[in-house]
Amino acid sequence: MAEGALPRRLFPYNAGFLRDRRLRRILTLAGHDLTLGWPASGDGVAVWGRSPHAWRGERVARQAGVPLVRIEDAFLRSVKPGRLGGGRLGLILDGVGVHFDGHAPSRIEALIVGGVQDPDILRRARIGIARIRASDLSKYNMHLPGALPEPGYVLVVDQVAGDASVRHAGAAPGVFPAMLAAARAEYPGARIVVKTHPETALGLRAGMMARDGAEVISAQISPWALIEGAAAVYTLSSQMGFEAILAGRRPVVFGRPFYAGWGLSDDRLARLPRGIATAEQLFAAAMILAPIWYDPCRDRLCAFEEALDQLEAEARAWREDARGHVALGMRLWKRGRVQAVFGGARPVRFADTPKVALALALARGADLLVWAARGVEGLPLRGDAAPMVRRVEDGFLRSRGLGADLVPPLSLVTDDLGIHYDPARPSRLERLIADGPPPGGIARAEALVAGIVAAGVTKYNISGVPLPAFAPGRRILVPGQVEDDASVRLGAGAVRTNLALLQATRAANPAAILIWKPHPDVAAGLRPGAVPPDRLSGLADHTLTDVDTAALIALVDEVWTMTSLLGFEALLRGKVVTCLGMPFYAGWSLTRDLGPVPDRRRRLAETARPSLAALAHAALIAYPRYYDPVSRLPCPAEVVLHRLATGTVPAASRANRLLAKAQGWAAGHAALWR
Repeated sequence: MAEGALPRRLFPYNAGFLRDRRLRRILTLAGHDLTLGWPASGDGVAVWGRSPHAWRGERVARQAGVPLVRIEDAFLRSVKPGRLGGGRLGLILDGVGVHFDGHAPSRIEALIVGGVQDPDILRRARIGIARIRASDLSKYNMHLPGALPEPGYVLVVDQVAGDASVRHAGAAPGVFPAMLAAARAEYPGARIVVKTHPETALGLRAGMMARDGAEVISAQISPWALIEGAAAVYTLSSQMGFEAILAGRRPVVFGRPFYAGWGLSDDRLARLPRGIATAEQLFAAAMILAPIWYDPCRDRLCAFEEALDQLEAEARAWREDARGHVALGMRLWKRGRVQAVFGGARPVRFADTPKVALALALARGADLLVWAARGVEGLPLRGDAAPMVRRVEDGFLRSRGLGADLVPPLSLVTDDLGIHYDPARPSRLERLIADGPPPGGIARAEALVAGIVAAGVTKYNISGVPLPAFAPGRRILVPGQVEDDASVRLGAGAVRTNLALLQATRAANPAAILIWKPHPDVAAGLRPGAVPPDRLSGLADHTLTDVDTAALIALVDEVWTMTSLLGFEALLRGKVVTCLGMPFYAGWSLTRDLGPVPDRRRRLAETARPSLAALAHAALIAYPRYYDPVSRLPCPAEVVLHRLATGTVPAASRANRLLAKAQGWAAGHAALWR
C-alpha cells in the first residue's frame, strides 16, 4: 500500500454503514470494499468520525494492528439533514484523525500545513467561495428568506448537545455560557443573537445554549445572511465559524476546529498556532482536496464544482417548492412531470378553474403554477392576499422527441414576472440576462455550450434522414413555426406567418440559397402553419423535414427567423441570426434585429451588454428547472445534456404518437386534457 493511501478493504463495526446505501456506494466508487469479519494485514477499519459507537472499531483496529479510517460528511452535505432523508453528496475519509478534533492532526490540517500553492486550485477555491455565497449554500440548506435582526448584533452560534464536534473541541465544561458572557462583556449594550443548530431548530437534537436573556433564532435562516449582519461571530467549533472566515470575518473561536490557529480567527483556547494560511487555502483543503464528491444522477465520483452544481439544483428546487403549489391549466399528460419537478417538498394540487385554484392556494399558503399559454385571466396578481403566480413553459433543452408526441420534458421554466416569449412586458429571463451570471458562470456556460455543440444537442433532438448536398453559395436556413403558438402571437412583428417569413427572407437575399425547414409539429399535421407546396416556388431552394437540426445548422451561414428557438441554437453555434420578431435572445446586440425592439430591452442591453456566454447562462442554467428521469432528482443542466447526448432518456414511442392523435380528436373536449 502506497504511503498515505487508505486500505481497499474496510471493516465497519456499526450497522449504519450497512444500512446507508449511498454511503456504501460512494465508498465503492472510491475503490473501497466494506467487508464483514476480522481485518487482516493490509486491511483497515472504518468508523464514523468520533461517534459514540466508534470505540468498537477503534478497539478492533488496535487489536488487529491495522489502520483506522475515520469517515465524516463533507461540508456541503444535502438540502435536508440525514435524519430527514437528505442524501449526502460527499465524504471525507481520514486516515490521520478527524477535522473537528484539534488534539491530533487530521487530513485537512496536513493539507493546509503542506501548503496549497497550486494556482489553479486556488483559483477554483476563490470561485467556489463566491459561488456558495451567491447560491446561499451551507452544510444543510432548508433555509428560506426570512426576517433578520437589524445589523450590528453579536452572533453566538449554538451547537448540538453531545455532538462529537462539541465533545472533542478541547474546551472546558460550561464553554457555551462562557461564550455568551464573553460576547456581552466585549460588546456591552449590543444585541446578542443566538443561532440554533439546524437539527435543533427541526426538533431532531437538543442544543447546548440556554437563552439567558439572549435573542434566540431557531428559524431556518441563511447562515450567510446572519454572518453578513453581525458585528462579531462567536463559536466553539461550528461550521459557521469557517463560513465567517470565508465571508471575510474574524470569528472568536473557543474550540479547536480545523479552521482555527491559522491567523484567521481570534482563538480563545490556549494552543500553539498551526501556521499562517489564507481563507482560499483553507477552502481548497476542506472543499476541493480532502473530500470525495458524488454525482447521484450519473452515479459517479465527481469534482467539487459538479457536486456544487447538483446541490444548487436541489436547494433551488426545495426552496421554490417549500410553500407548495397549486397548478392550473395543466393537461392530463403533463401532470405527472409537473408533479415530479415541483412536488418534491409538498405534493402539487391540480385545479381546473381559476376559482378553485385560487381557493386551494389561499387555503394551503401555496403558490400558483399556470401553464403560460393558457394565460392568467381570473387570477389576482397583486395584493398581500394574492399568491405568487408562476407561469410555466418547456425549457430549451427539452427532450428526445416532440411535445406533440407527448414526450415529457426534462426541463421546465417558471417565471414570476412574465414569460420569455412575450416581449411586451419584463420576464424573469430578461432580468437574469440583464443581471449577468454569478461567479464562475461564464466559464460554466462556455463549457455547457461547447458540450451542446459537440454532442449536436438541440431542444427536441430528433434524428433524421441524411442531409442533401447543397450547391456552393451563401446558405440561409429559414425555420418554420407554429403560427398560433404564443411565441408568434406575442413576439412576432409585422411578419407573422411562415409564408411572409419566406417572402421577406427571399426579398432581402435574392441570390442566397434558402433552406426551408417546417416546424416538426406542423410537418406532422398536429399544428397550423403549413406553406402550400405551390407557394414555395421561387422562395425556397430546398424544403427539409425529418432532418437533424444541429447538423443542418452546421451547414448554413445564416438563420432568418421570426422568434424560433432555432435562432438561439444557431447563435450558440456561431451563426449570424436575423430576427424579424423579438424572441428572448434578440435585442441584446447579439442578433440582427429587423423587428421592433422594446425600449425597455434596448436600455437593458446598453447597460448590461451581455456576451453570448452570459445569455447562455441565463437561458440554459439559471432560468430552467431540470429533472433527471433516471435518478428522479432535480439536476443541473449538465446532467440533462448528458442524458440527451447519450440517449438515456425516454423517447417518442408509437403509443405516444397514437395518444397525440387522440388528443387532436379531443381538442373540442378541453376539460378532458386540463
